[in-house]
Amino acid sequence: MFEPAIAPSASLLGLLQRGRGDGTLHALAAERLDALAALDECVTRDPRRDWRVENRSLYYARLYMELEAPLQGLEDHLFHVEDLLDDDESRTGLTLAVLGRLAGYGRRDALLLLRRYASAGGNWAWALDELAVREDDAALAPLAGAVLARFPAGPEGDAALRAAIRDAYEPRPWHVWAQTEPRVAAAIEQAPFDLWQRQLDRTSSAPDWSVEAVLAWADDPSAARPTGSGSDRSGSGVTGAADSRHGYDPGNPESFVRRAAAAARCLGAVAGPEDLPLLREAARAGQDGARCAALRHLADHDDEQAPALIQLAAAAVSRLTADFALATLARMRGDRITGCARVWAADPDGGGLADAAAQLLACLGAAQDAPLIVAALRRWVYRNGADGEGLGVLIDGVGRLAAVAAVPVLRHVYAETRCSQLRGGAARSLAATDPVFATGAAVECLWDCEEATRELAARHVFTKGDGKVLDRLRRLAADPGEEAEVHAAVRGRLSAG
Repeated sequence: MFEPAIAPSASLLGLLQRGRGDGTLHALAAERLDALAALDECVTRDPRRDWRVENRSLYYARLYMELEAPLQGLEDHLFHVEDLLDDDESRTGLTLAVLGRLAGYGRRDALLLLRRYASAGGNWAWALDELAVREDDAALAPLAGAVLARFPAGPEGDAALRAAIRDAYEPRPWHVWAQTEPRVAAAIEQAPFDLWQRQLDRTSSAPDWSVEAVLAWADDPSAARPTGSGSDRSGSGVTGAADSRHGYDPGNPESFVRRAAAAARCLGAVAGPEDLPLLREAARAGQDGARCAALRHLADHDDEQAPALIQLAAAAVSRLTADFALATLARMRGDRITGCARVWAADPDGGGLADAAAQLLACLGAAQDAPLIVAALRRWVYRNGADGEGLGVLIDGVGRLAAVAAVPVLRHVYAETRCSQLRGGAARSLAATDPVFATGAAVECLWDCEEATRELAARHVFTKGDGKVLDRLRRLAADPGEEAEVHAAVRGRLSAG
């Protein structure tokens, strides 16, 4: 799916794409046609980096209601010819979620559009999930024919039907249809047996159950995963621990990480004190897979040589090994690694090890470590901008330690990041460090797209004499679409006067 360009943070489109509270306020003050165009752009070209964790649907739905916006742009997007060619649910997921929110607010045109798309659209399952929490049984029943027509009679169609029922986020429509549709009833009854059959059909070869065998397996991307006698998916054995029974893709770093981590779990089941020299040597000079597996095992067991081995691996020529070593550092705990992290984080030249050490201190450090974490936060933003994996740990760390020196960079991240989760983290840390948060950013946060950020604002915002803030709190308290945690925070402030 094409990733949309993110507009500058000071523009109307940029504010709406980021889900900032000022986006709503600017849209309500802008020319209506400009606001509608920017809103449709956001909803039909999802601006989120990770739609699974960032919220936008309620934020955009509220603005549709405020603007009394038509839904023609959303309809055109849903039924565009691309819907027949692109089966990525993220293409239409945000649009359908916004329609679901609008249906919850009583917009009948949104409800009818969801029904139509559930009958004819490519991402029909998402639309059906939205309808499942809005419609009664009588309204869901007529959709059965169109949905079941997608599954032709026969073994393949029946298997696909069972998979659709199993994967449904909201199963209620299927149970409604099962009362009148024998195929649906049979599929619901058969679904648990499909799961058991897949578990019984799992096959893998089992090398010798030893440290040497596990290290060799970690290095061989074509090997089947090792299995041990009596192991199961929930225990310390490794059945199901690897990313696939056919090994991993050497060109895929995520696949490599999963396999190395699985091998480390295997080592936890088979390694004993007598294997320590072998594991230390593998962590020092082994091939990528064995080296990372041994390093993770030694770090998890707080081996006294683990810090030195991590420092060595972080400087490795192999990017796979270096990145895995830094990720392993973030998992470690205890006085030994904390002392080493303080030394590494103080490196004036920065670098991967210094940044990873600062992230560790952000989680575990004491007040004395605040300057190191602030310095790492500044380096990160200077080099990478206001986004990226790992930035959130540093942001949370300066908030936890109440590092006032971080306020300017926190304000920058709050304003510029395109990730609403990171902005929420910056807001939390500003609440702990910025003396003007209650009268500044907290006011904007009352309109933010993230419920946790709105809740934070409701608990911290200064209310005395500010009619706009009090009006917003009353609106949130009365909004049936608002989340329970926000309702509780808002009503607590209102009742306290």
